[in-house]
Amino acid sequence: MSLKVGSPAPKIQAKNQNGNVVNLSDFLGKKVILYFYPKDATPGCTAQACSLRDNYDALLAKGYVVLGVSVDDEKSHQKFIKKYDLPFDLLADTDQKIVNDYGVWAEKSMYGRTYMGIVRTTFVIDEKGIIEEIIQKVDTKNHAEQILG
Repeated sequence: MSLKVGSPAPKIQAKNQNGNVVNLSDFLGKKVILYFYPKDATPGCTAQACSLRDNYDALLAKGYVVLGVSVDDEKSHQKFIKKYDLPFDLLADTDQKIVNDYGVWAEKSMYGRTYMGIVRTTFVIDEKGIIEEIIQKVDTKNHAEQILG
């Protein structure tokens, strides 16, 4: 599925770090920053999460809800949140349904080895559940600034 700006955001139902079910539809009426990242506690993913954490008040002031998604499990998310004091939910997509629905699960390569993984991508979803912006060239250290403009 190739999502575009103006497309409805695919539905999401997943468990957060505490095992609570989160639905994207729970946030209708708010803007959602839905960011997909490869792996908890890796350098780029940590820089990205900390950029969102450090600018969280500014994001809230603009009416945003922040949700991170990776294929890590709830326990891994809990450790990541605790270690870096992240103030937002991380969703566990262990069955890879969400990453496939959003088209961010793809072949990647590192050190000459190819493998399947998450392509770091952020979707900004408006109050009606429509994709407003897709950020594919994520600047991990300055990600919040990319969103806030």
